[in-house]
Amino acid sequence: MESPQPVPRTPPKNVGLLELIRSKREQNWKASVEELKQGFRGWHQRGYLPHFDAPGVTRFVTFQLHDAFPVTRRPELEAILKEHDESTRRRKLEVWLDRGHGDCWLRGREVAEVVEKTLLEADGCAYRMQTWVVMPNHVHLVVDVWNVPLVKLINSWKGRSSREANKLLGRRGAFWQEDYYDTLIRGEAQLKRAIRYTEQNPAKAFLAKDARGWSWSSARYRDDYERLPWQRTE
Repeated sequence: MESPQPVPRTPPKNVGLLELIRSKREQNWKASVEELKQGFRGWHQRGYLPHFDAPGVTRFVTFQLHDAFPVTRRPELEAILKEHDESTRRRKLEVWLDRGHGDCWLRGREVAEVVEKTLLEADGCAYRMQTWVVMPNHVHLVVDVWNVPLVKLINSWKGRSSREANKLLGRRGAFWQEDYYDTLIRGEAQLKRAIRYTEQNPAKAFLAKDARGWSWSSARYRDDYERLPWQRTE
């Protein structure tokens, strides 16, 4: 079955978002010439959400399938994205995603395995994956960004996984939504909370009895000391 091709469009002009990005650029990290050449943009936007891209940071990232927010209910999504408080915005977004809107292609074993494999292919070489979970209509992950910009990593993950997933599903067209949500991890305590949230998401959404019971998550790789394989050799 073929899905209709999305109509090309430019990101909306969000004056409030543009002002926020301008303010953050003046107050925060600025890329060097070399980092700019690598593609690091610092604070930037893609029409809906603020993003921060710099080397040597840890980011909590969420991206979802293209139909996770039905077009008929787009105003509800836009209202969520306009929330000024970041924690409130993320909480409302997570509640929406866990309702399981859309076709939920990631519920299929083969498709979920393709996505998880894609996320881990360059783990330890181009970045370090701290945690991840593939949910029915979205993905959560926490990644240490090294020398490849986050936006390039996400575009690569989405591009390769969407091609393979569409082949399995016998369809064409958009697979992932264009934008993504990312939060800067500041310190060990916030990192632990993000890892716990990510790995507990299937149980919280009543998809598994516990974190280790979900097949496409970092939780099932942890040992009795809560270490991932790469952490056991360091």
